[in-house]
Amino acid sequence: MWFVRFDPWNPSFVAHPYDVYADLRVNDPVSFFEPTGQWLVARHADVNALLRDRRLGRSYLHTATHEAFGREPEPEFQEPFWRVIRAGMLDVEPPVHTRLRRLVSKAFTPRMVESLRPRIRKIAAELAEGLVERGGGDLISEVAEPLPVTVIAEMLGVPERDRHLLRPWSADICGMYELNPSLEVQHTAVRAAQEFGDYLRDLARTRRDEPGDDLISALAQVVDGGDRLSEDELVGTCVLLLNAGHEATVNVTGNGWWSLFRNPDELERLRADRSLLPTAVEELLRWDTPLQMFERWVLEDIEVGGVRIPRGVEVALLFGSANRDPEAFADPDRLDVGRADNPHISFGAGIHFCLGAPLARVELIESFGALLDANLTLAEEPAWKPGFVIRGLESLRVTV
Repeated sequence: MWFVRFDPWNPSFVAHPYDVYADLRVNDPVSFFEPTGQWLVARHADVNALLRDRRLGRSYLHTATHEAFGREPEPEFQEPFWRVIRAGMLDVEPPVHTRLRRLVSKAFTPRMVESLRPRIRKIAAELAEGLVERGGGDLISEVAEPLPVTVIAEMLGVPERDRHLLRPWSADICGMYELNPSLEVQHTAVRAAQEFGDYLRDLARTRRDEPGDDLISALAQVVDGGDRLSEDELVGTCVLLLNAGHEATVNVTGNGWWSLFRNPDELERLRADRSLLPTAVEELLRWDTPLQMFERWVLEDIEVGGVRIPRGVEVALLFGSANRDPEAFADPDRLDVGRADNPHISFGAGIHFCLGAPLARVELIESFGALLDANLTLAEEPAWKPGFVIRGLESLRVTV
């Protein structure tokens, strides 16, 4: 009966999936979910191992066509979407993934990211001060969204006049990652990908001729080991960096503050000891992660927990469940802002480990630190967005 309870389209499940996850880990840690044709994997050890297993991939198109892999090709109207998405490093495998990641990784080293901390701290402080001056408001739209959007847009070199376009494009594109998206959601994602791609193509062409001190200019000029980025790869990479560079951070901020409001003792503990901010951020990433599920294609037959999973199907790795597994975490359902041993997988693992993790950590530490000074209180209980795979709040209204 577990499959009736695992219902990613049910608002009650989206609001609190953790009891269902606990049942899955004990009774059905590897189980087939008929509505999506995927194998759900619930335990931390299995999820962690599969993220590193090269017999799985984010794509199978480097090994076979859709037809040879036993899959139906996507509808023709989706072509503009996949042209953009499959040119970015998240949806390709080595050797293409290796080349793309090498070209971009220099901008996201811990040292490079640390050099951005003063600017990030200034933006966070200004946003928090504005919220205080207004006596409160929606923490997500007024602080959580502007901070990472501003940071990644400045890194890439998106003009300030155009930055209001980024969040809507990103949200519309990410709708395609939900389970069984509606036809309307699919068309919206295609339109957003096409508009976003066209915008970045024009911007990259401008920067190729008139380079600035930004990542798009650098990528437009780059020659590395004889490999130049194609225009599609540049666009796909920038779409990925812009989406991943703020989507998760926004939701970690919203989910994280909602978690702290529900655990007031831990919030007061953090306010009393700011040295806990780094461990608190890791714990908030674990306790209510915004990325609840990460999908991989099975490229060769595998066995997980005694269950044979054949080539040609998808596994759905349940990050939210893995991050609450008592085999990996002591007292996993307790929020502990000082948790020292915290092997959460919210940034993934293996070759697709989140390239922007160092940047996300700095942004979150500075954002939570600035907002702690505001002494926020919850104004009303928030509602969750309908999405399950990328799980976040509609808004989070607070008073000062």
